[in-house]
Amino acid sequence: MWRNVSKKLILTVLSVGIFTGSCLLPSHFAYAAEVKSDNKQVQIAKQAVSAVVMDAATGQLLFEKNGHEKLPPASVTKIMTMLLVMEAVESGKVKLTDKIRTSEYAASMGGSQIYLEPGEEMTLEQMMKGIALGSANDASVAVAEHLAGSEEEFVRLMNERAQELGMKNTHFSNCNGLPVQNHYTSAYDIAIMSRELVKHETVLKWTSLFQDYLRQDSEKPFWLVNTNKLVRFYDGVDGLKTGFTSESRYCLSATAKRNGFRVIAVVMGEPTSPTRNAEVSGMLDWAFANYYSETLYKRGQVVQKGAIEKGTPEEIPLVAADTVGILMKKGEKKDAFTQTVELLSVKAPLEKGVVVGHIVVYKNGQEVGRTNILAGEKVEKASLGEMFNRTIRHWLKP
Repeated sequence: MWRNVSKKLILTVLSVGIFTGSCLLPSHFAYAAEVKSDNKQVQIAKQAVSAVVMDAATGQLLFEKNGHEKLPPASVTKIMTMLLVMEAVESGKVKLTDKIRTSEYAASMGGSQIYLEPGEEMTLEQMMKGIALGSANDASVAVAEHLAGSEEEFVRLMNERAQELGMKNTHFSNCNGLPVQNHYTSAYDIAIMSRELVKHETVLKWTSLFQDYLRQDSEKPFWLVNTNKLVRFYDGVDGLKTGFTSESRYCLSATAKRNGFRVIAVVMGEPTSPTRNAEVSGMLDWAFANYYSETLYKRGQVVQKGAIEKGTPEEIPLVAADTVGILMKKGEKKDAFTQTVELLSVKAPLEKGVVVGHIVVYKNGQEVGRTNILAGEKVEKASLGEMFNRTIRHWLKP
């Protein structure tokens, strides 16, 4: 039973929509979004086979064109590869300083690569830099083998994670996006995994670089140039991943942040690289011109403190399970939404990460979104002696 914590904390939330967790979708999609420029109607993503624009803070779609069509993603696949790596780092399974040894199989990968030799070792961070900037197929396989024992097992984990994220039109057959049967995703699914990846801000340290070097201590340092040219030419772009094969054509998942508003723009099947970059730039321009968002809570941020009866410690932090954001269309009113914190009846013992409540958002009295609140610490059952001492302390309080 929770003590000394209000069951509901009602706040006014400045927004017109919210997505919390991983399942709330907007009530409609913008299939033919247009913007006015110099008194002319300009359609965005005109030449892309499919495209979406998503608000990173809320997960809400701002624009969609054939967003759920199954298409080959080429090296955009590596977004999921990088996501699994960062989740493994966060869980403590691996460290960025770990040495990764290159197998003969990993070294045999063609296409974009950093030319790893069989037996060559690099740190996980160096491998990730090669993947993020140089789209290295060999590094992707080396990392996959290190994390899961084999690329096959790693791909199984990729598909498992895709299902957990609700990526309904995705199936991976390798970890790097080289052409292979039964390997596909959609622009919407790419946006979902991109949104998940940018929660790990370390990745942006690599994806935002325009150029860097590997093997700097050797006689022949390897120069890396980011395949995503927008990190240099578009204000606010700091990621994320390009892709190209003759089958997929030119693909890109880009993310940009301005004034705290982060947008994810995805295109698939573009005819040329310049067209891809121009259309993504137009999509970002349109989003920044028409919307803005704020983050209420970051994933893992303390929402409030809470106490559990007969538990020790007496009080623990309660944290947001996922990013909670608000999205507003420019010029719209801000006072239609209220937010409540609802706590469940729980008791000790309690493991860290257990759901103990929800953040719920209402629009004009109707629920429009919720996310879980988790126990931020483990709680043991208090001993009889501890409970006696607490009783005495409470009696002695003025």
